[in-house]
Amino acid sequence: MSKQEPGCCEPLPEDPLAAVQAAELSGMFKALGDPVRLRLLSMIASRTEGGVCVCELTPAFELSQPTISHHLKLLRQAGLVDCERRGTWVYYWVRPETTDRMAAMLSSVRQQVTA
Repeated sequence: MSKQEPGCCEPLPEDPLAAVQAAELSGMFKALGDPVRLRLLSMIASRTEGGVCVCELTPAFELSQPTISHHLKLLRQAGLVDCERRGTWVYYWVRPETTDRMAAMLSSVRQQVTA
């Protein structure tokens, strides 16, 4: 690490994103790095009540139901969606507290860029 020359640059006022927060958020963004998962999240978010059945999601893709379920599992592990089994089907919904955290972080970055 090199030393900063006096008067070269002003030091950053603070560390805006702690390492723990960065690790948590990076897992969420990593899960959304796949186009299928990003589309799945968007489709699930479009339903405001009752959740979306995996049987409703599968026809939108040229993928098997087990592959869709695998992508949903990764979204669930990242904390982006939650699910509930109803009979033989599983219904998914977005976890707003998680997506709100992601949105707040992105908004913070946007405010810093435009400030």
